[in-house]
Amino acid sequence: MAYLRGAAAALIIMFQLLSLSNAHNITKILAKDPEFSTFNHYLSATHLADEINRRQTITVLAVDNGAMNSILSKGYSLYTIRNILSLHVLVDYFGAKKLHQITDGSTSTASMFQSTGSATGTSGYVNITDIKGGKVAFGVQDDDSQLTARYIKSVFEKAYNISVLHISQVLTSPEAEAPTASPSDLILTAILEKQGCKAFSDMLKSTGADKTFQDTVDGGLTVFCPSDSAVGKFAPKFKALSAANKTALVLYHGMPVYQSLQMLRSGNGAVNTLATEGNNKFDFTVQNDGEEVTLETDVVTAKLTGTLKDQEPLIVYKIDKVLLPREIYKAVKASAPAPKSSKHKPKNAKADGPSADAPSNDDGEVADDKNDAVSVTRSSVIVTAIVGLCFGVWLM
Repeated sequence: MAYLRGAAAALIIMFQLLSLSNAHNITKILAKDPEFSTFNHYLSATHLADEINRRQTITVLAVDNGAMNSILSKGYSLYTIRNILSLHVLVDYFGAKKLHQITDGSTSTASMFQSTGSATGTSGYVNITDIKGGKVAFGVQDDDSQLTARYIKSVFEKAYNISVLHISQVLTSPEAEAPTASPSDLILTAILEKQGCKAFSDMLKSTGADKTFQDTVDGGLTVFCPSDSAVGKFAPKFKALSAANKTALVLYHGMPVYQSLQMLRSGNGAVNTLATEGNNKFDFTVQNDGEEVTLETDVVTAKLTGTLKDQEPLIVYKIDKVLLPREIYKAVKASAPAPKSSKHKPKNAKADGPSADAPSNDDGEVADDKNDAVSVTRSSVIVTAIVGLCFGVWLM
């Protein structure tokens, strides 16, 4: 029995160590070398450092203080500097050894700038070429594809997790250097209409919720925009709601915090929305399965289909369905067994059609009791199972 207890404890410690083994801190890594102090400072000031630390596979192309002066002297805004430095964060691992083992001597890889929505075509990709004499060059994959920077040395490597490489000069492009609006200048409804979400933008305006969304941008805002077709399909039911419920439903599609795609993919759990207030939870559960991210409200499950705009502190995703809160619509009781057939129907039963307690994914009946839903997530089941297993082993 003592052996089994020890094995269970060792198993728990192993999982804890495994979760910590992939952690890294780019600020601490660069702080060891003063020649990268300016680059390190702007990674933190633009919040790129936080994004780098959340990712499990990353390459940072660091430039020294002298090279940073080439962009600081131009008086760019902090948001433009973020775009430029985003080109220096590659979403793949390239250690010093791998640089000299590139197939056919050249490759291109996506940078974080590619995901901002500001990069046109493949201008957010970086070209890496192993040139003659054992040297490696880097360049932004734009129309000219010029190799403007040279590899100098490896600063830090943790195999297949993070690599920090010193390069000779800043990588930039006309797209990255283009004037970037500050968060206060970003008009959300205009962005939505430009990105194929006009129907949802109209919902924001008609309810007056657009002001709440706009006022939240500076502090961090994540928007989940249903496609025009999804909104069109839901329109008749939306019109039937009361004014208060219309506003709450629209606010339900926003989170008062910036959540990058990597952040959504790295954890499951319930999140608050702009509609959350007091006893009215108006939350939903974020679930991820590999690359796929879904939003579960207990009434409907919507899937993320793309990123429309990513300019911290604002990010806008497109989803395939309108999110239906259980506070307005009754939750689907997925765990309940199918009812047995009965010769006697209850007096209040409908002649046909689904029960209000079990709406389909696309439709829902207005709830009679706004607080009768019980949320059961895959993560809670898994945690409960693990705790139960360890406790059972402990008692043996």
